[in-house]
Amino acid sequence: MNVVIDWDDLHAKAIEATTHSYAPYSKLHVGAAAITTDGRVLQGCNVENASYGLGSCAEIGLVGQLHMTGGGRLAALVAVAGTGEVLTPCGRCRQILMEQGGPDLLVQGVNGPRPMRELLPDWFGPEDLPAR
Repeated sequence: MNVVIDWDDLHAKAIEATTHSYAPYSKLHVGAAAITTDGRVLQGCNVENASYGLGSCAEIGLVGQLHMTGGGRLAALVAVAGTGEVLTPCGRCRQILMEQGGPDLLVQGVNGPRPMRELLPDWFGPEDLPAR
């Protein structure tokens, strides 16, 4: 990975993404920002729904933007609350992020960046699915 990770810029872009969040139920506005291995910066925000299970995490919106802008691989990611507090992605998002960035994807946490392999230790990917 030859991309330069500006954690402060990613953090600021994640905070900006929270302003687009739709969170009328929990009031927890979440934004995410990531940089791809080719240097593109992506953002996503959470979108809640009255049927709570149908809501979408900020990281999922970001992965959609990844594919809308040409695909590729994620290199580093930050997720934050509207206050700027760093949030660790939930388990569902960790699995989805693993497939989009792999075990070396760096995720900012309260104690600094950690590779996805530490956040999701027994992960699985497409190679683990049986051949059809």
